[in-house]
Amino acid sequence: MRLSVVVTTYNHPEWLEKVLWGFSAQTFRDFELLVADDGSDAPTRELIERIAPGLGYPVRHIWHPKQGFRKCTILNAAIAASAGEYLFFTDGDCIPRPDLLAVHAALAERGRFLSGGYLKLPMGTSQAITREDILAGRSTDYAWLRAHGTPRSAQALRLCWGSFMARALDSTTTTRPSFNGHNASAWRDDLVRVNGFDERLEWGGLDREIGERLENAGVKGKQIRHRALVVHLDHGRGYKRPEAIARNRAIRDEVAAKRLARTPAGLDRHLSVQGGGAA
Repeated sequence: MRLSVVVTTYNHPEWLEKVLWGFSAQTFRDFELLVADDGSDAPTRELIERIAPGLGYPVRHIWHPKQGFRKCTILNAAIAASAGEYLFFTDGDCIPRPDLLAVHAALAERGRFLSGGYLKLPMGTSQAITREDILAGRSTDYAWLRAHGTPRSAQALRLCWGSFMARALDSTTTTRPSFNGHNASAWRDDLVRVNGFDERLEWGGLDREIGERLENAGVKGKQIRHRALVVHLDHGRGYKRPEAIARNRAIRDEVAAKRLARTPAGLDRHLSVQGGGAA
């Protein structure tokens, strides 16, 4: 199975570099990576050009000019440009555990999307992680993270579980699977069927919204939050806007009330530019 990895970013090349090296350490190798860039300045492009030859996998920079928060728009552009039959989504502040893509590829099944987990790191730990730590697997190792300032927590203990315990915890958790921007995957044709991400949405539930429409289309979420893990680097969130969150909530309420599967403002216009079609 050819897999396309979509990594979103905006003006944080230091964190993005750590994430890109994280995909160099993956045990699963049959993938391409698309950086979905919501209008970053030149340093992000320069970073990608500088390190791409040494990453060991193909990487493409999908960019559009900055015109406010348009993460859903650049995500749809990346989906349209992708070559894989199966797509994995994460953010440019999430370092993957070395087995992350292998887990998603092994557990992929028709009629489902996968919902992975994360561990949020404090700023001190985030800054301490080096390229060498990432390539050696230390950046997702529980003992190393604890020694570098990450507090003990239930989330952190997920990094300790073996495959049997992680599978058991995923099968018994009461937490419903949701489509998470930091760690989720789906079949490309299912994403086309629901017309991708809703480009009316800004920050605040935009990832969950596409999962809700996938569910309405009969594509059910599958919980793998204990088996598929990323570590989330610390940062501020200056893009929160209460009025946008309220508008997002109204759209999601309509999706729920009317059992909507397809957004009217989504992927189709990008597919027409790329020469693709709807499934």
